[in-house]
Amino acid sequence: MTEETPVLTDDHSQLISDLSGIVDDYPSVDPEATLVVLADDAAEAIGHDGDPAGRQERTGYAILLYATCWYVSARVFNKSLFAAYTEVLDGIRATLDPAACACPAGAHPTDLDSGYGIEAGVSLLSEAGRAVFAEDYDLDDEELAAFDCEGFLAELVGRAADRVREAYEEIFGGIDVSPLDARFLREDGTIDIVAMQEAIQRSWEENTGPVALWSARRLLSGQMRETERLGLFLCLWMGIAQTYAGLPPSYARDLAAALATIDLDVSCDHPRHPWSTADSTTRSRYLAVVHLYAPDEHPDTPVPAELSTRELWECPVQYAELARRALDDLEGWRVMRGGEEEDWED
Repeated sequence: MTEETPVLTDDHSQLISDLSGIVDDYPSVDPEATLVVLADDAAEAIGHDGDPAGRQERTGYAILLYATCWYVSARVFNKSLFAAYTEVLDGIRATLDPAACACPAGAHPTDLDSGYGIEAGVSLLSEAGRAVFAEDYDLDDEELAAFDCEGFLAELVGRAADRVREAYEEIFGGIDVSPLDARFLREDGTIDIVAMQEAIQRSWEENTGPVALWSARRLLSGQMRETERLGLFLCLWMGIAQTYAGLPPSYARDLAAALATIDLDVSCDHPRHPWSTADSTTRSRYLAVVHLYAPDEHPDTPVPAELSTRELWECPVQYAELARRALDDLEGWRVMRGGEEEDWED
């Protein structure tokens, strides 16, 4: 008789495909639903660590949770999924003894926060999968056993749990933008709208979100002169419009609250408003705002003279039009990033 070649089950092959698409940021399945199932399956397996097959599952799920935690931390805004990951990672960690590690230096596997980690994790869930994985990557017994090292797994799930907790605070907690006071407040307490616009221009520094949030909190607190309200509102609006990947609830809550102060049930007789001539490009918007607040230093503007009066700039209808667009963007973030309605509220 010839020995049968080990193969992965169809379910495990499909799981590799589904999870690989998620961590590569090209998911072919619903990431939230798939990761919820993964966390539930891992939690169910925790109680099976007393037998060899259970310990294999523990290894596989520990690696899979680690490999996917980076996606969860960056792409998912769902409190219940964060809670599930934290609970199961802590649960796996409690079954491990880091002191049991007897591996030589450099023996622990690396590159597990990638598609390789997904393939390794799913394969290590079963004996057949382990055989396929060892053959595919030409691993000897010692190299394969290193994946099961309790010290290695404890470090892995510890790093994953730490990242999930940090991301939870970043996504759902409070964001401190008070350091921006030193950049945007002059010595006399007035707001430097031009400096704020220059910060938004430097998108590679990821300034748009913090500038929008700083603007929103100033508007909500009333810490501004009346002439600064428009500039703050436009900085808020631009911060939302130019954050194409969306901002988390830790930002969106205050942005939405600031937009809620705008009266949307208004009308006017103006055929056109200034911002309608400046909203096509980031550069055009920048030129419009800096000219409005420092015309001598920034003489170029896309806004024609007949639309440059302060009355038109301050028209409640222009505020309302822009607020509606910004609110649509916020709703788009929620749909794109997922989570429940309450995840986006206080």
